[in-house]
Amino acid sequence: MPELPEVEVTRRGVAPYLEGRVVEQVVLRRIGLRWPFPANLDALLAGQRILTTGRRGKYLLLGFGHGTLIIHLGMSGHLRVLPPGIDPNKHDHFDLQVASEAGSQVLRLHDPRRFGAVLWHGAHEGSLEQHVLLRDLGVEPLGGAFSGALLHRATRTRSAPIKQVLLAGDIVVGVGNIYACESLFRAGINPKTPAARISRARYDKLATAIKEVLAAAIAQGGSTLKDFLSVNGQSGYFQQTYFVYDRAGVPCRNCGTPVRQIKQGQRSTFYCVHCQR
Repeated sequence: MPELPEVEVTRRGVAPYLEGRVVEQVVLRRIGLRWPFPANLDALLAGQRILTTGRRGKYLLLGFGHGTLIIHLGMSGHLRVLPPGIDPNKHDHFDLQVASEAGSQVLRLHDPRRFGAVLWHGAHEGSLEQHVLLRDLGVEPLGGAFSGALLHRATRTRSAPIKQVLLAGDIVVGVGNIYACESLFRAGINPKTPAARISRARYDKLATAIKEVLAAAIAQGGSTLKDFLSVNGQSGYFQQTYFVYDRAGVPCRNCGTPVRQIKQGQRSTFYCVHCQR
């Protein structure tokens, strides 16, 4: 699944092609993905100017004067920017065609497993932050509000393992499975440790590690394990620098102890029993 770095890479990739552009047409090739497409989406957007591109957690946000288009890449989705006239593939479900000085461009959503989403939040519906998919999200990990103090304060009654608390997304958003494993390794914290038992000093290290890991992943184009491609069709390469994720049985890059793999909440967790206490 594309995680926060992959969505941020996508946002940065599409922004120059979309911001300030006027929508020419919307093409929908099925009735919906995880949820139905908004009714009359072409009528809602045709002739409207895209003012901003943003991101909240793993949601891509295209801001218009009268509302926001919310796009989620699901388990297997990616966006491409293409010239018009290119025939769609089997799993190309949504096109947003915009006008530009160099000619029209098409933002195309490819989603083989159809767990993605294209939704509309009208300005008349109130604050975007109160949308049902956004209102319970935690703070952004790369923003100024995120810190070790926040993690420590928010986990005093959390008995669940720290890895599961990070994935829950209600304290800090967007730290998915890959980057939770890598951040916990960098901070030297065992993923099975109950969140309430971690000290403020160790949470300071974890918050720093999360920021560093996510920033490094974004700089390297995200991770490409199966489906993710950037908007120009290139793969990310952060996976080449993993310390623990997907390295079960391989010697730890720090100490040589074989990396261990366990299941937590039906997700694979990778860690070093020597380096992470």
